Amino acid sequence: MKLTDSIRYIKGVGEKKQLLFNKLGIYTVADVLYHLPRDYEDRTSLKPICELIDGESACIMVRLASEVKSFSPRRGLKMVQAVMSDGSSQIKVVWFNMPYMAQKLKPNIEYVLYGKVSYRGMSCEMVNPVLDESGNHRNTGGIVPIYPLTGGLTQKNIRDVINIVLTNAEEIPELIPTYILNEFKLMGIKEAMLEIHNPTDFEKFKQARYRLAFEELLTFQLGVCMVKGEKKKGTAPAFRDVKCASEFAKSLSFELTNAQKRVINDICRDLKSSEPMNRLVQGDVGSGKTMVAAAVMFVSIKSGYQAVMMAPTEILAKQHYNNFKKIFSKWNVTVAILIGGQGAAERRENLELIKSGRAGIIVGTHALISENVEFYRLGLAITDEQHRFGVRQRSSLSEKGESVHMLVMTATPIPRTLSLIAYGDLDISVIDELPPGRQPIETFAVNEEMRPRINSFIMKNINEGRQAYIVCPLVEESETLDAKSAIEYAENLKNKVFPNLEIGLIYGKMSNKEKEEVMSRFVSGELNILVSTTVIEVGVDVPNANVMVIENAERFGLSQLHQLRGRIGRGKYKSYCILISNDTGETARERMKVMCMTNDGFKISERDLELRGPGEYFGTRQHGLPGLKIANILTDMDILTEAQKAAAIILKKDRYLELDEHKYLKENFESKFISVGGRGILS
Repeated sequence: MKLTDSIRYIKGVGEKKQLLFNKLGIYTVADVLYHLPRDYEDRTSLKPICELIDGESACIMVRLASEVKSFSPRRGLKMVQAVMSDGSSQIKVVWFNMPYMAQKLKPNIEYVLYGKVSYRGMSCEMVNPVLDESGNHRNTGGIVPIYPLTGGLTQKNIRDVINIVLTNAEEIPELIPTYILNEFKLMGIKEAMLEIHNPTDFEKFKQARYRLAFEELLTFQLGVCMVKGEKKKGTAPAFRDVKCASEFAKSLSFELTNAQKRVINDICRDLKSSEPMNRLVQGDVGSGKTMVAAAVMFVSIKSGYQAVMMAPTEILAKQHYNNFKKIFSKWNVTVAILIGGQGAAERRENLELIKSGRAGIIVGTHALISENVEFYRLGLAITDEQHRFGVRQRSSLSEKGESVHMLVMTATPIPRTLSLIAYGDLDISVIDELPPGRQPIETFAVNEEMRPRINSFIMKNINEGRQAYIVCPLVEESETLDAKSAIEYAENLKNKVFPNLEIGLIYGKMSNKEKEEVMSRFVSGELNILVSTTVIEVGVDVPNANVMVIENAERFGLSQLHQLRGRIGRGKYKSYCILISNDTGETARERMKVMCMTNDGFKISERDLELRGPGEYFGTRQHGLPGLKIANILTDMDILTEAQKAAAIILKKDRYLELDEHKYLKENFESKFISVGGRGILS
């Protein structure tokens, strides 16, 4: 049986079942092997009935303590019922629509049962447990894998096919070279596959899981190391005067935080080298990333090079433009701007400023990467809020110069493990300190009953001269989600709740020009309330806005809620975020509790990753990274660290994986990893 063979011809898989397996992403024999269990049931440890806990699944050894009853409580339903005992206590056991169990159960025979325990008052029961006679273990006595399913397939269907493949498949290629297996004391692939699907014991299972997670993370690390290696090729300008960053800092009317100074030093070390910088700066909302960018742009100008910053929206680009004009006016530095909404004459003027070199600082949107944009002498390229850009746009900006230093900034705090995977091609600096005097935003989680008080609170703050955001998760009414519609909600606010106030609305389907117009009116103070979907998640500073209400807060991820909350608290006024949720579920309550307890974006991002998992986290899709099947980026930091070491050893020995011993590793790597711009890294 070849690994490339279709599952259609595996015994027990007919034409209909093949389609069901396809739904699970299983098309070939190899896919069967890598359809890994999502969980395991421990059917090895016996537990006394008197120690059973409500809701747990457990193994017990028992004998009949009553007659076996077989009856039909209603048409189409048959029940077999018995009371069983292990000497410590008794348990009621019920089987539905399994009439043969009545003949199977005999007095004075010892049975091992495995099933879920439930309590009714003081008595406990098991429904439809699996059963073996003691000493004849087919369904119990082992560690049983539980696989992801789809409608029409059972665990038995999956297990049977996997066991056929494990027995009959040809040799599984060993991706990891022998010297790495030995160096890191890893289990071989064949043994790992046998133990992951049918563990002998928990120690063997741990070794098998470690080996497969190591292989998965090794593929990632090879990818990011090779991308990093490619980016380090070429010669970037070595900036001669990085000490001028301190001159810039002294010119400010406030003191930079120690974290800002540390990150500026990290960047300046890179800029002194002729090796192209590729650095990610993570900083929580309000941590002062823009000032860090300004400081290193100043270094670029002082060394005779232009610096460019690309922002995801026109209004954010304009904000940077206005800030930089003020900051750099004392040094007579010209700042240019390129955005889509410019008139032809204004665009021509800015293009000429950039091409001639008269503009030292350039800001803009993706309009910066248009073909007709020519830089005079570009030395530093910065992308702000990187997760709003695809990797192709990021690389296109850096390619505007011959070989430029690249700085990526994000206000989304990313858990360390995820950042090593999603941004492993970049060196990482973290601004983990907020400027002094910045007040924490008070956050409250409430339900619909608090609506009148919330409206009164909004009105009170507006009467004091402040402004408010109201965020809705959906734009139009949904039949499947009971969530507020931004459009209808804004109309209701205008007509019924706040008829004397000026209310604006922004949502995703509006044109950029329409969004810009509404946002400009809010920034200028013309609008009292801005109703919005999450398009304001990355936005401009509105120091006068001090209240944010988030409807159906349970619909958002924690990191998204934190980003939204960061739109307020930008000025001198005490700020408040109100999360409205009627979801009383445990997870929803936990998420709201996290938001109310901390303003620390890194703590929030860690908890968000735990609750939502990496698949929903923003960055991975944009990086062309394959999904993780077995490794867990929350708990496998130790494996990731070892995989990084292994990747470095392999690439030091064979930079392009050309040796025979790396043949299968190279094939696996090339099939899974997409590099910058979608090009093959090894091509």
